Amino acid sequence: MLQHTRCAITSAAFVVLLAPLAASAQQDIVVLGGEGRHCGEDPSCINRLHPAIPTAARARPGQTIVFKARNASDFNLDPASTYDDPRQGDPQIGTVHPLTGPVHIEGAEPGDVLAVTLLDIAPGHFGYTSVSPIGFVSDHVTGAFRALWRLTRTDAVTDDVPGVRVPNASFPGIVTVLPGREQLDAMLSREAELVALGGAGFPPHALHASPAAVCGPNGSHAEECLRTLPPREHGGNLDIRYLQVGVTLYLPCYIDGCGLAIGDPHFAQGDGEVSGTAIEMDADFTVTTRLIEDGPALTRGPHFEGPVRVLDIPSRRFYATTGFPLKAVGEVPPDMRYLGATERIAGLRNLSKDVSLAARNALIEMIDYITATYSLTPEQAYVVASVAVDLRIGQLVDAPNVGVTALLPLDIFTNR
Repeated sequence: MLQHTRCAITSAAFVVLLAPLAASAQQDIVVLGGEGRHCGEDPSCINRLHPAIPTAARARPGQTIVFKARNASDFNLDPASTYDDPRQGDPQIGTVHPLTGPVHIEGAEPGDVLAVTLLDIAPGHFGYTSVSPIGFVSDHVTGAFRALWRLTRTDAVTDDVPGVRVPNASFPGIVTVLPGREQLDAMLSREAELVALGGAGFPPHALHASPAAVCGPNGSHAEECLRTLPPREHGGNLDIRYLQVGVTLYLPCYIDGCGLAIGDPHFAQGDGEVSGTAIEMDADFTVTTRLIEDGPALTRGPHFEGPVRVLDIPSRRFYATTGFPLKAVGEVPPDMRYLGATERIAGLRNLSKDVSLAARNALIEMIDYITATYSLTPEQAYVVASVAVDLRIGQLVDAPNVGVTALLPLDIFTNR
């Protein structure tokens, strides 16, 4: 049975906790990551997943671990930087995502559940949000756009979307363990089947892979290393904005020591991360772990728990749009084209209980509302939606029209 976490430590409280520690206690904290100009120069950084990846550090259950994590693209975010990164321009975005780790948790064995509790998140000075080709409605909002945010412990502002101030709601987009051989084989084969039919996916790609000795072009397992872009049963790119300070995430252990890694720091994100990016940043994550020998099987995905404050909308007032699975005759939603039933789908004006189409419609309505109400471009509105709008299921039973709402916190607008 899971032993429920009884208390949540806030960022401020954690700083107070650390201040009086004696030197011997400070040495008991495991700190890793942050070396070099990018992941390839950091011995504690990986951007692929494979059981052959060596351990970067070891920690005991209950020991404090600080992960110095890089932003999702692994590029320098300081606008004053003059470093010309030669890795830019890879169409397969092989630099994504740099993860700090893996950490061997002493005593952990396959079949255990690893509980990871977030104690503190220290954001970097800058963040970015861009309109990405993988965005949820990037066929609808097609312009190239990137916002550079200035970050503090309290909020984010950008000259690229004037009149918007987004409160700090930091969390790691990725918390993961390493897969075992059995899990790796199953994940590689099922994703290859999907890509072969035209479905979305990111098969192994060795360029810019870390560690290069395992996953790079000349690596020992170059064709087997999992990309970090999709989440899976091991955790990974969950992008759940509720994984904030005070929350505990439960992950399955597949190998001895589990192989814990953390990355993809987000300063703020709406439910959906709809433009393809949140406010992406560098950050330091402070966590602790414990092992559960008879926990849940976690065969369908990780579990998590924490204080209800992380579920709140950061605003006194909101505006919402709704969406249902409705479409125009002749339209085939982009995510359905690989299914090969285009003639049947194209002729319909209503799909049955399709949550994805309902969410798409709610989001497009919200982008149109933000554009019209706040005099922003569709690209700016898309970025605002990605970092602040929550897509939530209204109901799943009222066939054929399931319902999704898009919630916009109004207090982020500073000039109204």
